[in-house]
Amino acid sequence: MADWGLVVETTVGSGDRKHIEGRVLAHVRGAREDALAELRRQASAYRPTHPLSPKRRRLYRHGDGFLLVVDGAWQSFTTRFTLAELVEDSAAPAPAPVPEQQSEPQPQPQPQPEPEDTVPSEPVARYDDGVPVKPSWWGRSDLS
Repeated sequence: MADWGLVVETTVGSGDRKHIEGRVLAHVRGAREDALAELRRQASAYRPTHPLSPKRRRLYRHGDGFLLVVDGAWQSFTTRFTLAELVEDSAAPAPAPVPEQQSEPQPQPQPQPEPEDTVPSEPVARYDDGVPVKPSWWGRSDLS
């Protein structure tokens, strides 16, 4: 089963500062056709920030993706939607270890006796807000 990235590249800015930025919209695990259907749904619902007053909107199917062209009052803006199979991810979580099948039942660990409480059971002096004046761990020999 493949992991598919739904990638969008869109025009941002205007005039001399107009450029393309890309990002991953979502990931889909499964068949290519299912991922392409989800990409189509995302492309159809996508509303780019530019142009502010769209005059015409056209969505084209192209290879493994779609091309959205939105005409504004003065300029056209394009958004490309691409379906891409995920091949490598440097930040992917590590796969869960597969437990080995054991032929013999393992003995259950014996419960350990709880250590005796080294904190005195005397009433503790506290400030008005309830915080102890002397923290309970002071004077304990079991702490390093």
